[in-house]
Amino acid sequence: MGRSVLGPRAIEHGVAELEKSELEALVAQAKRQIRARMKGLRGALPPAALAARSAKVVERLREVPALMAAKSVALFWPITRKSEIDLRPLDASLRERGVRLYYPFMTPTASGFHTGFRLLDDTALLEERGRGFMEPPTSAPEAARGEVDLVVVPALAASADGYRIGYGIGYYDVTLPDLCPPATTVIVALSFQLLAEAPHSAGDFPCDLVVTDEGVSDARSLRGPV
Repeated sequence: MGRSVLGPRAIEHGVAELEKSELEALVAQAKRQIRARMKGLRGALPPAALAARSAKVVERLREVPALMAAKSVALFWPITRKSEIDLRPLDASLRERGVRLYYPFMTPTASGFHTGFRLLDDTALLEERGRGFMEPPTSAPEAARGEVDLVVVPALAASADGYRIGYGIGYYDVTLPDLCPPATTVIVALSFQLLAEAPHSAGDFPCDLVVTDEGVSDARSLRGPV
């Protein structure tokens, strides 16, 4: 019997797939290293310093025109044991303005999880349901595309062009495409979490703005035309 021989196109395809898998492995490794470093840095902040920096982030957010014009906003409740940015004062001020506020949820399904954001009328109704963060009641209405004007997104690290590194679960990367566009996405991070470049792959969702305690950057302009 003759021996089968791969043609040039098949060889090129095989090399490309190998290079792609190697690149993905390098990106994943880089993310793990950055994730570990940023967890350590943020966790080492004294509570008073974290509170002061969080207040600055909220102050910067209030200067963002898209937030000021929003009638509905998706926030996140801080995981205090992980030293996350505290947006609770922003929640309070937005409610005073009559803004509708949504919070993230993860509902177990037969094949994994259904994710999204639910309308929250009262923060006292938030509960931890075994997934590490506070979620709205399961009976609360789920946001559909067009019902949320702006989403505030947490990060362990971010680049000025709108790519972020989270905890590695992929919640926001799979959920944001359901709302954005038209919703505007805003990453919030502390200034030392801002990277010159964040490793990313095809499945990572790029956000529109990046807000830190030191400033605001328009990630869209830095990425250029898509």
